[in-house]
Amino acid sequence: MSNKEKHIKKQNTASDNPPSLSEKQDKNINYSDTAPIDETKHWYKAAEHPAVYRPIKKPTTIRLDADVLEWLKSKGKGYQTRINKILREAMLDEIQR
Repeated sequence: MSNKEKHIKKQNTASDNPPSLSEKQDKNINYSDTAPIDETKHWYKAAEHPAVYRPIKKPTTIRLDADVLEWLKSKGKGYQTRINKILREAMLDEIQR
């Protein structure tokens, strides 16, 4: 066995490795370097933020007037995304009324 192989084997012994966090009890984990949790802030709601919200897309076929489609495409790449944005804004506007 070469010196390199001995060194690798020695590094991988279980007695040299500290226990992982999953093996420790919560009371034995040092949290001193983490920021305190503000229970009044609902951080989990960040996932509902529009920048994070990604609804499921469904393929569909629609018929548009030629001039409307030309206008949408004239704005550059992403005309289908623009169609979706226009429709979403109309939907949310109607819901809020």
